[in-house]
Amino acid sequence: MSVARTIPPLPDKLPAVGTTIFTVMSKLALDVGALNLSQGFPNFPADPALLDLVAEAMRQHHNQYAPMPGVPLLREAIAQKTLRDYAVLYDPTDEITVTSGATEALFAAITTVVQPGDEVIVFEPAYDSYVPDIELNGGKPVYVSLAPPTYAIDWDEVRAKITSRTRLIIVNTPHNPTGRVWTQDDVNQLAAIAEEHNLFVISDEVYEHILFDGRQHHSLMTNPSLRERTFVCGSFGKTFHTTGWKIGYCQAPKVLTAAFRKIHQFVTFSVPTPMQYAFAHYLEQPERYQTLPAFYEAKRDLFLAAIANSRFTLVPTEGTFFQTVSYADITTEHDADLAVRLTHEIGVASIPLSVFYHDKRDYHMLRFCFAKDDATLQEAGQRLTQWGSHMT
Repeated sequence: MSVARTIPPLPDKLPAVGTTIFTVMSKLALDVGALNLSQGFPNFPADPALLDLVAEAMRQHHNQYAPMPGVPLLREAIAQKTLRDYAVLYDPTDEITVTSGATEALFAAITTVVQPGDEVIVFEPAYDSYVPDIELNGGKPVYVSLAPPTYAIDWDEVRAKITSRTRLIIVNTPHNPTGRVWTQDDVNQLAAIAEEHNLFVISDEVYEHILFDGRQHHSLMTNPSLRERTFVCGSFGKTFHTTGWKIGYCQAPKVLTAAFRKIHQFVTFSVPTPMQYAFAHYLEQPERYQTLPAFYEAKRDLFLAAIANSRFTLVPTEGTFFQTVSYADITTEHDADLAVRLTHEIGVASIPLSVFYHDKRDYHMLRFCFAKDDATLQEAGQRLTQWGSHMT
């Protein structure tokens, strides 16, 4: 006679985490046939020249495992790009690692640094992978909350939250979801704090080439003090409209990279080989990403013009391909409820900003992605304007 058995209880390592808001809203948009301005991906195609390079790499039999740190040709191309853009040289052999998107780079870097009991400074609203990565490694997030409309950092507050347990500060500029771009003073303030307290830094710079109104990206690598203690994470997906390829990279000094690769090799090991060769050759023409600010600034301005007669209140985004808007003058609904309602009622999906705060504080703000074709942006703008005008 068989004895019924039950499986042992499964420990929940992330009890406060459910399905990400990006998955939820994108699925809802698909289910109801809405315009998806929620999740951050383009709805227009990548450059055919890049697709041809991938096909050519496949025909040249670059279809097996790539080296764990990345294809040498791509790492050299990244090094040359970084030198050209920021006058900083990383050794492609020992200081550059190709990863499965920037999300994997962030996970590997956080895992490299954080030990149980360590505290990590997180600026919120924060991209939703940071805190789960910290907690999976036994760390404790310590929040510095930024508020609209400027989302400026109070550096005195940062200093006040440093303790003997602080190990790491996570930075994101240009910033998702707010679109704020760090100033040189921000970088200098961080450098002074990190050096005084001997902290590590992880810098999420995936939107480095999407800046508007003549702004400059102040990469943390350009500060000598920060460079020696910082993991700088980048993404080709955001730059070249290929988010589904999941090709990112991490640049860090040799000692940090050696520790980083110990983690990376058991998370992903290597990423798709043909895409790596394709990007290596695609980067030979820098204008392919140097034109990105103008390209996305036109998208931003088109979307702003499309909602100019709406009742939303906004400050034009400084960078990224996201625009936040306030609906405080229209309704007092919770932002998560309104995001769902707008998806159902007018067929425009967005992301509520409260999900990026640990306490889900609600400033009555929504985030829209304008990495969409012009027709989609114009139609979304028309629907949002008509909806707002009918509300009392």
